Amino acid sequence: MEVTLKMIGGKCKPLILYILAEEGTLRFGELMANIRTVSQKTLTNQLRELEADGLILRKAYAEVPPRVEYSLTEKGLSVVPILQSICRWAGAYHREENENTLMQCQKCDYRSLH
Repeated sequence: MEVTLKMIGGKCKPLILYILAEEGTLRFGELMANIRTVSQKTLTNQLRELEADGLILRKAYAEVPPRVEYSLTEKGLSVVPILQSICRWAGAYHREENENTLMQCQKCDYRSLH
């Protein structure tokens, strides 16, 4: 459990993983637009950690302007069922006073993920 929480725990790691599972390959700006409450620095750090743990792939293109895309690896895809369980649990124990913290989860429809 400790290893799993180290890899997927963090300010926005679960959201990054979910969004990439739902949307597919995305650029940094697209991730920022989907996670409005995160700073650029935090998102950058979380992406680096996810890449170092082998959960996401970062592909940089030698273009001007530079283009970088992020996608899930097979290892990252294997985390999706865990995220589905977390979302179901949150939905089962949702209280109106926690509504703001669950906005992203409610936006997600994990049933559509494979």
